Amino acid sequence: MKIRANFPLQALNSLNVPAVTAEILFPSTVKELFEINTDKALRSYILGEGTNTLFCQAKAPTIIKPSLMGIEVTEHDEYFQVSAACGENWHNLVLFCSNRAIYGLENLALIPGSVGAAPVQNIGAYGIEVSDFIERVTWFDFAKKKLIDYSNAACQFGYRNSIFKQALNGKGIITQVHFSLPKAWQPVNSYQGLNTIIAPVTPQAIMAKVIQLRQAKLPEPKLLPNAGSFFKNPLVSEDFFHALQQQYPKMPYYRQQSGEIKLAAGWLIEQAGLKGFRDEGVGVHENQALVIINYDSQQGEHIVALSVYIQETIMAKFNLQLIPEVRFIGADGELSRINTGCQQ
Repeated sequence: MKIRANFPLQALNSLNVPAVTAEILFPSTVKELFEINTDKALRSYILGEGTNTLFCQAKAPTIIKPSLMGIEVTEHDEYFQVSAACGENWHNLVLFCSNRAIYGLENLALIPGSVGAAPVQNIGAYGIEVSDFIERVTWFDFAKKKLIDYSNAACQFGYRNSIFKQALNGKGIITQVHFSLPKAWQPVNSYQGLNTIIAPVTPQAIMAKVIQLRQAKLPEPKLLPNAGSFFKNPLVSEDFFHALQQQYPKMPYYRQQSGEIKLAAGWLIEQAGLKGFRDEGVGVHENQALVIINYDSQQGEHIVALSVYIQETIMAKFNLQLIPEVRFIGADGELSRINTGCQQ
């Protein structure tokens, strides 16, 4: 297994924040995961492609960056089972499936990150969440030194949430994700932007439109360092929504099966006058207010400070708490929201 000491992490996070880890491990097989010392593993941070990670301090904890690769497809009468290793790039998996007439994931095209990170956040876009198609997740447990399969229900998926982000956070690594993709494809195109696709609505048309929309809306991290959507879209009660809608009748919203209403965090930030705001080399993107850009800062603390300022501004104006999607990593590991000013 490749191991490096005093390793710079600036090139391994899409916010382009400088940080150094005393040690980074690059396991490429399950066998190599078994070789990692348990105590060391439990003190480590698992890094995928770094598209959802903010290194808040100059030093970072020990990093494990798994690079297990491989995609397997099994065809059944009514569905395809696709098993993908954690190190595969997410968008490449979407393309892999589409090129083989295996459909369902097209709404999730161009989401940055690795396959292994997808269930952790329960990534979603344009009316779809990855949990809609996950059959099970294979997990390497550091303490037990064994592989464990978690069914979809056992993953405890929620909005940008899962057991891997909560009870199992830091206790192991997702090695494989197993998808069940029905052959009887049904388009999900009611989301704004997709509902204008001219019939016949095909998987290829949806994917092309999703890619077009994402490229128009979200800046390329290699040009403008960012982590995509920085905050979750808040979920509110019907009563809270109606009270706010009285003041903002044109406010965008999305009804959920739970009965809650999802609001657009980017719209809230824009209404608060923060679109294009800059300070200390970081700022809110001038076209998409949900994205924080690292223009030229060399300190993760500046991004933390901006995120807290945004949260405080939204709380004062709307009485709403924005919760970051991005994970805040300090010298000793992941920081709680209280540590970063992101109180629940």
